[in-house]
Amino acid sequence: MIVTDNAKEQLRERLLDHTSDPEIVLRLELRSPENFGLALDRRAEGDQVIEYEGSKVLLIGEDVADLADKLILSVEDAAEGPKLVVLKA
Repeated sequence: MIVTDNAKEQLRERLLDHTSDPEIVLRLELRSPENFGLALDRRAEGDQVIEYEGSKVLLIGEDVADLADKLILSVEDAAEGPKLVVLKA
């Protein structure tokens, strides 16, 4: 998965809004065939780890790695503020 710098910054902000525990990271989850979501979790063996400025901001488990490999996580401006979006590479 390609994660833009803007997306990494958004992930870090969301993470800091929900926890101060450095061991807790946002995990990319597959919620339905083409619907991804984020959940707080701890790193597991085999996870791909995305970092931003020295902090872990996103975990991608082996279960979604193949699907995520052809995707881009980016940020789009929305009326309610910046929104994370998943795009096809």
